[in-house]
Amino acid sequence: MVTAHAFEAELWRYDGEAGWFFVSLPTELADAIRAENRPPANGFGSVRVSVQIGSSRWATSVFPDRGRGTYLLPVKKSVRLAEGLDAGDTISVELSVLD
Repeated sequence: MVTAHAFEAELWRYDGEAGWFFVSLPTELADAIRAENRPPANGFGSVRVSVQIGSSRWATSVFPDRGRGTYLLPVKKSVRLAEGLDAGDTISVELSVLD
């Protein structure tokens, strides 16, 4: 059974050469994902997820960030443009862990 998790979080931009945009998952949700999933076998400890922000839905992965103690959700440019999002915006996210 796939459980959908809904939350609000701030969209932020990584200050690096690539300029990626992320949402940090609430720590309670990150803890639940860690508890529900066996240790990941794929690269970087990522976990496959399905995400919906506004009317945009896509499959991606969340990545652990030890410094923040949570997972990071990358938000691709096409979603940011379609939903009119920029760094600093608080956004509503629906996320489900995929098998």
